[in-house]
Amino acid sequence: MKILWVKAGKILPLDTGGKIRSYNILRHLSARHEVTFLSYYGGERDEDYERKITDELPGSMPLYTGAWDRTPLHRQLRYLRWFPSGLPFAVTKFTSKKVQRLVASWLSERRSDVAVCDFLSASLNFPSNPRTPTALFQHNVESVLWQRQAEAEQNPLNRRVFQLEAVRMKRYEPAALQRFQHIIAVSEADREQMKGMAPGAPITVVPTGVDLRQFRPDPTAKSSPFRVMFVGSMDWTPNIDAVEWFCAEIWPRVLAQVPQARFRIVGRAPDVRVLKLAGNTVEVTGTVASVVEHFREAAVVAVPLRAGGGTRLKILEAMAVGKAVVSTTVGAEGLDVHPGRDIMLADDRENFAHAVISLLQDPDLRGRYERGALELAARYDWSVIAERFAEVLEQTGRHTPIPGPALVSVKA
Repeated sequence: MKILWVKAGKILPLDTGGKIRSYNILRHLSARHEVTFLSYYGGERDEDYERKITDELPGSMPLYTGAWDRTPLHRQLRYLRWFPSGLPFAVTKFTSKKVQRLVASWLSERRSDVAVCDFLSASLNFPSNPRTPTALFQHNVESVLWQRQAEAEQNPLNRRVFQLEAVRMKRYEPAALQRFQHIIAVSEADREQMKGMAPGAPITVVPTGVDLRQFRPDPTAKSSPFRVMFVGSMDWTPNIDAVEWFCAEIWPRVLAQVPQARFRIVGRAPDVRVLKLAGNTVEVTGTVASVVEHFREAAVVAVPLRAGGGTRLKILEAMAVGKAVVSTTVGAEGLDVHPGRDIMLADDRENFAHAVISLLQDPDLRGRYERGALELAARYDWSVIAERFAEVLEQTGRHTPIPGPALVSVKA
């Protein structure tokens, strides 16, 4: 099968859930299929990235689209130009005439059996009537994601921006879903929400996976019996809100019962609000070489998310290392978890704190959840997930698309 895969932005380094998900599926697909990976990006030209991605994924076609977002001023000017368009900025800022022409040419010439639009952000680069069957890989329900971010945001100006983006995404997303021959969701919850937006659209769930070669228990590793850990990109609003809420409302309750407990926040680019949380019992690491070692040092992994979308790669990674996890319902949304067996779920501060305390104080209880977590994660190796993804693409490739090269109009 010949596959064209189009993704906005650089996929390396693998520092977000979406990048990790796409990279691992691409890696496995490339072993059995002919994959052309169009990775287009702006900002500064990055020849090192271009060399790395072509080395790691030989079918890659990195494309530099220009320096429009090189500085904050460039980004502000582009935002002002976008405002009257009525379209989501999260989509238009990744739309490029250069990419539109290249994708339209590729699809009209039927140079692949199927194409993949990775994330809604790349969608305006695709013709409205492609001659090649095309699947939208929808990692999140974007309108829900932006609405949740708006509700969680404390800064009034940022909250207004997020609300505006949510409104525009609610208008754009349903129509965008209808334009593609198939939609690939990452969870049943996302699928149901998208079916409500686009009742006739064919939507298949391909769940999130985990690299079981990398994320596995190490019997020789020494863990701290009182270490609680959170991991994620620490410049992302839902993660910032999560650790702020945890430190303000949950952590004091944990320390009152387990004074020797320590909380470690692991993740790249910590926002100033996250850095302010560091103290005697809270550590903020910033970027780390490997999250695996940090997982292995933890006794409990906390996921106190109150916003966000998609599925939580980090939960599966923690489980694959054999760690007990406490999460909110939103934090574990989209995962086939079983509360009471392989995860603890709690949505208020008292119950969340009680769950963390119980696991820290009761090694036998913690061990039971660790074993349940390992059993669950064992079913989700990326090789299995990629095989399922390929089946959906083969199904999409058999679809007869509507002929026509028309591009979606956008002010870019």
